[in-house]
Formats: sequence, structure tokens, C-alpha cells
Amino acid sequence: MAAHPDDRPSGPRLPGVRAGGSARPDGEAPGTDDLRRGVDAWLDAAPPPPADPVRLGPAADDEEVARKILLDQLTGQARSRSELATKLARKGVPDEVSERLLTRFEEVGLVDDAAFARAWVQSRQSGKGLARRALAQELRRKGIDDEVAREALDAVDPDDEVASARVLVRRKLRSVQRVDRTTAMRRLTGMLARKGYGAGVAMQVVREELDAAQHGADDPDELDGLHGLD
Repeated sequence: MAAHPDDRPSGPRLPGVRAGGSARPDGEAPGTDDLRRGVDAWLDAAPPPPADPVRLGPAADDEEVARKILLDQLTGQARSRSELATKLARKGVPDEVSERLLTRFEEVGLVDDAAFARAWVQSRQSGKGLARRALAQELRRKGIDDEVAREALDAVDPDDEVASARVLVRRKLRSVQRVDRTTAMRRLTGMLARKGYGAGVAMQVVREELDAAQHGADDPDELDGLHGLD
């Protein structure tokens, strides 16, 4: 059965087309331009489709977002509270949410600046041969409180520090075999200074290692490279 004219859907009509699809009053069919303008007007007037709640999902919760960021950051690597706070801020987590979660993570032991500082000092001192001064600078950049850093640095044995300096110098001796002693001293003490060693320790270690290298050399080629170190 044909629909009653009153039952037909209402809405914007195409120019020149009456309800029911008849042509314009003059009897001419609507042109292409008329149809295009009519379609554009119809689309502009049509209400936007409703949002799909399944596709959009629930709104992100700041605390859940922050918790996931923290857990991701702490997976396989300890980090200082300052580092984590900086990461949360860059991700747009509100300060109050950040502070609350970081405090909670500290309470359960997932964030511990003292433990982080101790582990950092041990790793960097033994692995990179860094002296206390360089370690202190690194901890400061990590946002570790000075008092907490000082306690971690107190664990560095002065004898271990000197031993690390000797290892560093011995690794570099071959690179200074062809230069005179003054140049070798300058290069090696400069290297130790960049690692955080004081001038006194650096000069002592370099002098002793250069002397040992010269007097212990038994290869003619090696002696050739060390003859200028006196």
C-alpha cells in the first residue's frame, strides 16, 4: 500500500523537487547544480550522528593513567621520585594526582630515593669508574636530595676509588705511548678529572702508572713508545 502523503519523512527538500519527488512547477527537471546545492543544504541541516559509546569507551581517569605510567617506568629499572614526577607532568597528569600516587608508591616501597641512590653509586662507580664528585653531580641531576646523596656516597671506599682510577689510566696508556711524558700526564689527568677525581689523586695515580708502564715494558716497540715519558 502506498504511504499516505502525510506519513512521508519531512526535512530539507532538494531545490525544484516537491514532496513526493515531482519536478519544479514549470515542469522542468532539476539541473545538476540545483541537485548539488540541495544535497549540501540537506547535509548541513541534518543533525550529527550520535556518539558511539562502545567505540569511544569510558573517559580516561587521571589516576589510572598515572598509575600505568608509573608502572611502565618502573618496569625493569628503578627511578627517582623526581624523574617520575617529571614524566607524569610531561604526560599532563595533574600535580595533585601525581603527588598522591608517588607518595603511595613510596609507602609500598616501589619508589625509594635512598635505595635508588645506593644502587646508582655502586653501578656507576664500579662500571664507569666515576669518583664521588661526578657521582654527586649525577645524583643531583636525578633529583636526589643532597642528604640522601651524601649517605649513598659515604659508602664509596677511598681505596676502591683509587683502584678505579688506576684501571682507567691503564686502559688509556696505549693511547699515549707516542707522546712525551708531559702530554701524557695532561691527557690522563684530564680524563680522570672528567670522571670526578681530584687533582691530587689524579696526579699521583697517573705518575705511578706511567712509571710502572715504562719500567715494566719489555717489548722493543713498547719501549720505543715510552722512551719520551721520562
